[in-house]
Amino acid sequence: MSRKLTENNGAGWAFAAPSVLLIGLFIILPFFLAIAFSLTDQRLISPNPTRYVGMENYRDLLGLNVIAIAPERDDSGVLVRDDDGALEYPRVRSFTRSDDYPQYRGMREWFRINAGNTAYVVVARDVVFMKALTNTLVFVAVTAPVQAGLALCLALLINQRLRGVNVFRAVFFMPVVVSIVVVSLLWRFIYDGNDGLLNALLSGMTFGLLQPVDWLGNTHTALGSIIAMSIWQAVGFHMVIWLSGLQTISPTLYEAAAIEGSSKWQTFRYVTWPGLRNTAVLVLVVITMQCFAVFAQIDVMTKGGPLDSTQTLVYQAVERGYGRQDISGGSTISVVLFVLVLAISLAQRYFTRERN
Repeated sequence: MSRKLTENNGAGWAFAAPSVLLIGLFIILPFFLAIAFSLTDQRLISPNPTRYVGMENYRDLLGLNVIAIAPERDDSGVLVRDDDGALEYPRVRSFTRSDDYPQYRGMREWFRINAGNTAYVVVARDVVFMKALTNTLVFVAVTAPVQAGLALCLALLINQRLRGVNVFRAVFFMPVVVSIVVVSLLWRFIYDGNDGLLNALLSGMTFGLLQPVDWLGNTHTALGSIIAMSIWQAVGFHMVIWLSGLQTISPTLYEAAAIEGSSKWQTFRYVTWPGLRNTAVLVLVVITMQCFAVFAQIDVMTKGGPLDSTQTLVYQAVERGYGRQDISGGSTISVVLFVLVLAISLAQRYFTRERN
């Protein structure tokens, strides 16, 4: 039986062989090479021989610690305050550069939390990576639900029998077919702090009361601006997926709901949404994968700035691997990203199975 199946599928395997070869050459092999390089000090161009360093790259990347710092006091024991009345604390470098605290050596301050008079300073061996990790998780946490919800609303709207509905479908889907690089360049002009379209619109709507904002040059607005652009660019793609799911729901269910006198919300809750559960899983998984792979927007619009406020894991991996020629560092970030995405995917699968 197995021999017969092999003979019958010979042509199929022959057609699939080029694709399997390319997948193995450009996906599977680089994946295992990344794991191998992350255990070395490999650089792209280096006169020194490559050394095996074990888990050192991971320790340098993920190393965290917390320093509890008490406020300074004068000779009489009174708390020292600055001109603004705030408590003064010893410098963090007095801990990270001191031989008395070897566990903090080489670390830098990431952020601090004040509890009473004590300042708890979180220090990291690689602050830029920690910022990239935080930005990536924020990007996923905001973009995934907002983009999925907005795409569902658009799908519900254009699923109606309206005149010219195909025009609206084409308009909503148009940003998807445009290159992300072109879209990023366009939105960079829109976000321009001097002559940008967004500032001009806001100034006109408020009669000049709202001052221009450098959306991509401000650490408080840069990441949010990229999130907004990313949601707008890809919402049409997920709208189409939702729309395909809506069209698989039997019209007889809606007729039965209408006969029972169900409101629009009841119809959506008990007819539409149960029929979209599998589609919802697909949409959330696809959006999550796309969010973790965000790179082009960052590279074109901000280059990870200002002050590393828009750094992401993929951008950091590319920047270190090719920009700094640090193959081992870029490979380590790639492996960490893979483990993170795998963990989230398994969690989503487990949650979906429990709900079903």
